[in-house]
Amino acid sequence: MAGFAGHLRSMLGARTVARQVFLLQVAIVVLLVVAAMVALVLQSRSDSEREARSRSLAVAQTFAAAPGLKEALASPDPSAALQPMAERARTGAGVSFLVVMTTDGVRYTHPNQAQIGRHYIGAIAPAVAGGVVSETVTGTLGPAVQVVVPVVEDDGDVVALVAAGVTLDEVSGVAEAQLPLLFGTAAAALALTAGGTALVSRRLLRQTHGLGPAEITRMYEHHDAVLHAVREGVLILDGERRLVLANDEARRLLGLTADAQGRRATELGIDPDMARLLDSGRPAADEVHVAGDRLLAVNQRPTDRDGGPSGTVVTLRDTTELRALAGHADVARERLRLLYDAGLRIGTTLDVVRTAEELADFAVPRFADFVTVDLADPVVRGEEPAGPGADMRRVAFRGVRDDSPLYPAGSLIGFVSSTPQAAAFRTGEVVMEADMAALSGWQRQDPDNARRLLSYGIHSMIAAPLRARGAVLGVATFWRSEQPEPFEQDDRSLAEELVARAAVSVDNARRYTREHTMAVTLQRSLLPRALPEQTAVDVAHRYLPAHPGAGGVGGVGGDWFDVIPLPGARVALVVGDVVGHGLHAAATMGRLRTAVHNFSNLDLPPDELLWHLDELVARIDQDEAAAGDGDAVVPVTGATCLYAVYDPMSRVCTLARAGHLGPVLVRPDGAAEFPDVPGGPPLGLGGLPFETAELRLDEGSTLVLYTDGLVEARGRDIDEGLDLLRSAVAHAGRSPEETCRAVLESVLPRHPGDDVAVLVARTRVLDAGRTVTWEVRSDPSAVAPVRAAATRTLEDWGLPEEAFTTELILSELVTNAIRYGVDPVRVRLIRDRALICEVSDGSSTAPHLRRAALSDEGGRGLFLVAQVAERWGTRYTPDGKVIWAEQPLPGPAPGSGR
Repeated sequence: MAGFAGHLRSMLGARTVARQVFLLQVAIVVLLVVAAMVALVLQSRSDSEREARSRSLAVAQTFAAAPGLKEALASPDPSAALQPMAERARTGAGVSFLVVMTTDGVRYTHPNQAQIGRHYIGAIAPAVAGGVVSETVTGTLGPAVQVVVPVVEDDGDVVALVAAGVTLDEVSGVAEAQLPLLFGTAAAALALTAGGTALVSRRLLRQTHGLGPAEITRMYEHHDAVLHAVREGVLILDGERRLVLANDEARRLLGLTADAQGRRATELGIDPDMARLLDSGRPAADEVHVAGDRLLAVNQRPTDRDGGPSGTVVTLRDTTELRALAGHADVARERLRLLYDAGLRIGTTLDVVRTAEELADFAVPRFADFVTVDLADPVVRGEEPAGPGADMRRVAFRGVRDDSPLYPAGSLIGFVSSTPQAAAFRTGEVVMEADMAALSGWQRQDPDNARRLLSYGIHSMIAAPLRARGAVLGVATFWRSEQPEPFEQDDRSLAEELVARAAVSVDNARRYTREHTMAVTLQRSLLPRALPEQTAVDVAHRYLPAHPGAGGVGGVGGDWFDVIPLPGARVALVVGDVVGHGLHAAATMGRLRTAVHNFSNLDLPPDELLWHLDELVARIDQDEAAAGDGDAVVPVTGATCLYAVYDPMSRVCTLARAGHLGPVLVRPDGAAEFPDVPGGPPLGLGGLPFETAELRLDEGSTLVLYTDGLVEARGRDIDEGLDLLRSAVAHAGRSPEETCRAVLESVLPRHPGDDVAVLVARTRVLDAGRTVTWEVRSDPSAVAPVRAAATRTLEDWGLPEEAFTTELILSELVTNAIRYGVDPVRVRLIRDRALICEVSDGSSTAPHLRRAALSDEGGRGLFLVAQVAERWGTRYTPDGKVIWAEQPLPGPAPGSGR
């Protein structure tokens, strides 16, 4: 018995199959025994509760019908009469309590006399109605099964209630009395089962040698891997040198037949020397034996070491294939490394020429002694490649020496049809000349140069087309002279793969160049080519696209600027920025610039102009979203703009901005500051008004307007950029052109991530001698004196020829102001690049031009003004309006100095 117990302990202490089977069987038995015990206990308790409920009902009904009960209830002290009767009945019946109560639930009796007179705990309504109540409740004696029955008079009236019950403690006691028997039975069943399971597990332990499931699975997997997965032949022979097992590789190497298993080694039909080695069973290590046309390295080891079965295990390796595979592996490894390095070093930029140079740099001298790359000439400009007969431009040339007779880079070459380059470009296939001395047609391009190439030592070449997306872009040619080995078929495949990778990068660079050229052309056409003539400010400007690859297609963005002459010798200065880069941003910039020109023709104040521009941007985005292009293009919302109007007569500059950076103001003494211009939201957001700021500028003050690409840069805070800008412009006496140059040299990032627009304007002041103002009485008779005064002024200015036209314009405008306007009426004559007549009054109602019929007596005044003036219009002011008309002046514009 002690030996069995020790064996059982060893099984429990080892992670074996036997132990797991034993534990599984014991667990199942334990679960079954526990389930049976729980079922028996629950059944016993249920039977006990049912018995308690039946007993309580019988006792309650018997006592309710007992003789003398009704008389006791009718006595003066029912409790005194009923308490002894109830206790005797309770004791005799074996219930926990017997209670007599009123129909209201007030107790007459109770085992605990302290509860007499108190209300009964439980439901009594059904019993009061003549029924029976049976329930399990927690009462004064604890949880109990109780029954309530009525005491009924002869006439059917319920005069009292009787309750009897048994506590759950008594019920549980009955059930628990059965537990020892149940536990004893379960223990016996468990012990019997454990003994039988232990015997089965002991036998299983011997059969599995104490191995666990994982070890058995691992043994099977290793066995399967040896037989089928390894690239070595495996033979197992028993003690009589008969073949027990041979895997697939061993059958292939030795040519074994399907019925070889079970034969002796000498009967397998293999080489006699190897057969003798296998039949001898002696150990062998990497002995080389012949097997047909193969050389096999044979290893043999006995299997009876450490008590194993007698026999030998043999492994076979094909050294012939190993040598060949090793050579192929080295070549493939070198080829993969070459292609991997090419992917890292070729195509690092979006420049066609640079990508071709990277291909040539990479291939020399690792693959060839000289490399030339020739591209179709349109490809270099970013265009689609031309037909097969087009000339090619040599864009890259690299070699181990500098004195080769090959055409240099930059040459435009027309290859004749017999050359490998022309054939590769025409067919899109790689062409190899392994022996150039054979003169197979390549020399017809230039016979004299062909002789020089052969004398130089160039002996073989490969022409590989640069083909991408179905188009041939050019040809890369690999030449060998220093390396004595000519190109082979493997080199041809490698050249094809190498050039195929480079061709994709060249095509990407070509497409980039095309998109860049298109975007730049579009943007240049939309930006001002020449600023208009005006005398209010001296202007210089710069526009620089972003650094290539830094932000979008070609780095071209939506930054823009403009200088717009306004009536009254004033000028508008504008700078803006559109979200995004590329063609869409450039086109959107053109739309906004056109809109600003149109709004400025209405002579709107800066805040009102930005309000109209804001509505336009929101409408553009809504239209594009409605057209289904919302995901295809960048929205315009978020564009910024700064609009400033400068009056050279009042020296007042009015500014408003929509999300744009404020300008820099440089005083004539060189002091630079950022004036406080209220910042409005970017265009397209809406909801908030735009506010204006008025600056009174001294003559010679400079305003510097710019976009955020100038001051923002990666690794530099915008505040740092603004400080650099203020320091760069804080100099007195500089011209706008000098200020522009200083800003770009000092502030512009080295590689701008966004395009940059800079507009520098130095203010002038209109000479007081070139403007005259008159106050006009609100009387038609005041028109003639104004005409006479204007004529004298024009004679003083040396412009007598313009007197007649000026009198005609003033007569009509002043008459309209007196007749339809509101005081005060003023006339101002300005001599600038044009002669400007202005008539202002306090009314905001403007006249409109109409064409009078032949029978109309009036309505031709403004029509005549429009005919004789170069242009005319209306400008609204806080105090009313101004009607103006301009006449061209002969000769150069007058100076503007004081």
